[in-house]
Amino acid sequence: MLEGSEQENKTKEKGDTAMTKTELNKYKQILEAKLAELSQAVREREGIAIEKTPDAIDEVQHAAERELAIRNLDRETQLLRNVRAALQRIADGSFGICLRCDEEISPKRLNAVPWTPYCISCQEYMDKRRAEEGESIEELLVA
Repeated sequence: MLEGSEQENKTKEKGDTAMTKTELNKYKQILEAKLAELSQAVREREGIAIEKTPDAIDEVQHAAERELAIRNLDRETQLLRNVRAALQRIADGSFGICLRCDEEISPKRLNAVPWTPYCISCQEYMDKRRAEEGESIEELLVA
């Protein structure tokens, strides 16, 4: 019978760089904690309430605060989707593999952003593409 660390090394040897069960469990715990944190944050929507005041300046201030709260909620909701997707990838055995190029995502990147679906080069490509799409939409709106 293999010892725990020997068994982990055997798991690693199969795919040369496959993740050990210990590493997967570590990421799963991190992702589950983030999921709980984000679920709580998304439930709290107090900043979105529309408040009417007789003072126009106060109304503008409330609108700006509401806009900020909506942006934060949108960002947190997207992050929540990414965390849930990463937990699903752990469950189906594809965690740590880039969704775009099927290469392994570096452990350094996973430690920094455990919910990432892409390796660093594919993420840069996706960011560049989103920026270009954003510019074209802005051009259409201006025209």
